[in-house]
Amino acid sequence: MLFPIHSKCFSQQNEFSAFNKKRQKISYNGLKILGAYSAANIIYGSIAAAQTTGTNKYFQQMNVIWNGVTLSIAGIGYFTAKKEAVLSYAQSLKKQHSAEKLFLFNAGLDLAYIAGGAYTKERSKTASNNPARLKGYGQSVMLQGAVLLLFDGVMYAIHNRHGKKLYDMEKPVQMGFTGNGIGLLVNL
Repeated sequence: MLFPIHSKCFSQQNEFSAFNKKRQKISYNGLKILGAYSAANIIYGSIAAAQTTGTNKYFQQMNVIWNGVTLSIAGIGYFTAKKEAVLSYAQSLKKQHSAEKLFLFNAGLDLAYIAGGAYTKERSKTASNNPARLKGYGQSVMLQGAVLLLFDGVMYAIHNRHGKKLYDMEKPVQMGFTGNGIGLLVNL
């Protein structure tokens, strides 16, 4: 009689484990894409900045600076992420919501970047000190903010779609192992 309970507990743990591995894989793949995009921008921007002048030079300079920061953040996120232990339904749900909220928060920051870039570009029209730099930097920040907005929107949508599978896993009665023994959760 203990075998069916034991089997069911491991089945649910395997479901949550597979779900959480997929969530982590989505995040890792997103960080790899963001890192590759940033690296390509650094390489291209460095070459282009050396070969252009005026607004275009400053546009490329800011692309290099911006993507240097983005590559650092993506790299730190990728290399410091830890493998997770087996999580319960509640823990999985919390991690899932955290991932989704992170990308929504970042999308808000991206809108602020776009607005800041537009402001900087607009300031270039009346600036007496190096208006080409302000215009180029503003254009670059607007572009990079828009790319990040697209990235964060797509990542949110992918995580959100994946998260809906978690709701399907919720069972009316769940059994699991706690630190002290076997636990039984009845959803009413």
